[in-house]
Amino acid sequence: MEIKGSAVVQAQRWSWDKIASGAVCALALFGWVAVQPVVAGDATEAMKGTIDDVLKIVQDKELQQSPRAEERRQRLEKAVGDRFDYQEMSSRALGAPWKTLADKDRQEFVGLFRTLLTNSYADKIETYSGEGVQYINERTEKDYAEVRTKVLTGKTEIPLDYRLLNKGVEWRVYDVVVDGVSLVNNYRGQFSKILRDSSYADLVDQLRKKSDKIKAP
Repeated sequence: MEIKGSAVVQAQRWSWDKIASGAVCALALFGWVAVQPVVAGDATEAMKGTIDDVLKIVQDKELQQSPRAEERRQRLEKAVGDRFDYQEMSSRALGAPWKTLADKDRQEFVGLFRTLLTNSYADKIETYSGEGVQYINERTEKDYAEVRTKVLTGKTEIPLDYRLLNKGVEWRVYDVVVDGVSLVNNYRGQFSKILRDSSYADLVDQLRKKSDKIKAP
């Protein structure tokens, strides 16, 4: 079941940079809430703890020093990864073909998609000055929640809606809507176009090439 108000995104031409630019603002704000699990039922408090934790890393002056740049990035990536449900996002972004994949193929796709997302937000996170976040409201429906916020950057306000799924003891993010554009829907449109024009093998090949380029020293 989807929360009402999902953005419908038309398929665009294949462009990793364009996809990333629409997602990085939202991705920059995820992190791990605390050592203890978050009690499901209060998604806004979970997100607030998450965002506050990530902002602490971003604003830590010691971590901003060049010798600690790699440590800073690793901490941010781990923070985001602990809150992000990459498998849920992968299955939703890929759509129907996900059900036909063997477990090993699913694992590969999730790994490649995670690398893409991680690289997309990493550089942008480190340039975010963290002026503040305004919490608008929360909508819940059974095991789903949507937390609406605005990111304040200078004179600009960026609307961000966080969509979360109740995983039993914590809320996990499965989609982000940036200024009305759903991250998952955006990727699904791009992936669907490749699948229509070519094949799943071609899609994975493009993801592999992008991943190898990202990981290259």
